[in-house]
Formats: sequence, C-alpha cells, structure tokens
Amino acid sequence: MDETGRIYLVGAGPGDPDLLTVKALKALKKADVVVYDRLISDEILDLIGPGAARIFVGKAASNHHLPQEDINALLVKLAKTSHTIVRLKGGDPFVFGRGSEEALYLARHNIAFEVIPGITAASGISSSLGIPLTHRGLSTGVRFVTGHAKGDEDLDLDWKSLADEQTTLVFYMGLANLSEISRRLIAEGLSPGTPAAAVSKGTVNGQRQCIGTLADLSGLVADIDLPSPVLIIVGQVVGLADMLNWQELPYEDAYSAMELPEKRECSA
Repeated sequence: MDETGRIYLVGAGPGDPDLLTVKALKALKKADVVVYDRLISDEILDLIGPGAARIFVGKAASNHHLPQEDINALLVKLAKTSHTIVRLKGGDPFVFGRGSEEALYLARHNIAFEVIPGITAASGISSSLGIPLTHRGLSTGVRFVTGHAKGDEDLDLDWKSLADEQTTLVFYMGLANLSEISRRLIAEGLSPGTPAAAVSKGTVNGQRQCIGTLADLSGLVADIDLPSPVLIIVGQVVGLADMLNWQELPYEDAYSAMELPEKRECSA
C-alpha cells in the first residue's frame, strides 16, 4: 500500500528524547503533520522535521483540549489529504494511551495505519531510579494499573488480587487517588511497610520522586506537592533503589547495605 495517507501511531516514550526508538525518530522526520499530546516534551517536539505542521490535542483531567471523538475524526480527515501523519503519544500508544481506540476507529474507516511502540513510563521511569520491575525472590510479575477513574467515581479495581507481595504494581496517573490506593491495598492484606515510590516528570528535567512505604507515601507526597504526571510503584523491588540507582550511587557503595533498608525520602 502506498505510504502516503498513512497514520503512524507513535510512542514518544517517557519524555527523554534519547529514549525514542530509531523507528519513531524516522517517522517524525518524514511526517507532513504531527498530532501530539500534552505529555510530549519540548525536546522531542524539536526533533520533528522542518516544515511539518503541528496540531496539539492534549488532554488533562477534566480539561480536554479536544475530545477523543474529535481526535478520531481529525485523524481520518488528515489521512484523506494523502499526507503522512504521525499521531505522537506519550509512552507507548497501547499502554493507557488510547492508541487502540484510535487504531480501531481508523480500521473501521479503512485508513492505513502502523503502530510504532514506545518505552512505557513504567519501564522508563523505574529504570531511571534503579527499580527493576521484576527480581528473583522479590517479584514474580508486574501489573500496570490505571490510577484514576472517570469523574469523581471510586477506583473500581480488584484490590484483593492486587494485594500480592510477589507482584510489582505500577499505577499510572494515580496521584489524586494515592491515599485510596494505599488504604485499599493495606485493607486487603498488603503490608503497610511495603516499599513504594511516587515519581513526577520521570526521565525529564524537573524529575522529582518520593520513596517510602505504602503507609507513609501519601503523606510524603503531600508535603512536597508533586506536580502531575505522577507514576506510583509499589512492591519489594522499590527497596532496591538504594543499591541500583545508577545515576546517584557510587559503585563502590553498591553492596554496602544488602538488607534493603527502609527508605523515606523525597528529592528533586
């Protein structure tokens, strides 16, 4: 099929332009039009090819620059101009990015599209802090979980299945519900002392994080007023950040504290 009129659903990763895939960068360079979200960093926008039109369609909680239905219709309209369109989304398009909804809409309207995956926030941000999502003896699996609900509704999650000490939990966009997340997990049996972290603006300038326990993380975050977007990581693997944070810890100190010490700190 001819390349013109094709929609590329491209994952921009967690924000650091160095974490873009080569394929994503190539798509940005050849795009005629780039339709992008709120969480795309300026450094990544600077990589768009010269002469390409840019259309902002960002969404924030209860503040949609353009409703999802209108974004879908816009993509179809743009594709019919026979241009090459990049739909640029933070993280990975198919991980809490509504990329699959847009892909379904395009498929139903016979629009050619291609998905270019990106590094999702869970892996990009956890790696930047030295937190492995799985680790033998600490975590046998990882679950990506939505941290927010529509409007003022409560989070409708299977809290009992989530409260597993052998599973790493990653909550996307969970800042507003952090207290509820902690309360519900503890109520279902997860230890209040389970290591937990909240990370704001991960992998980009201005990154800030709090590392503590499931019981005290909400209070730590409230004290410093972390700005959105915030990723929340819960699980025993968070305790490894003391030893594996390759950006801060001298290598000669890496094995000085093998008891995974309880850590309560917030930093910029």
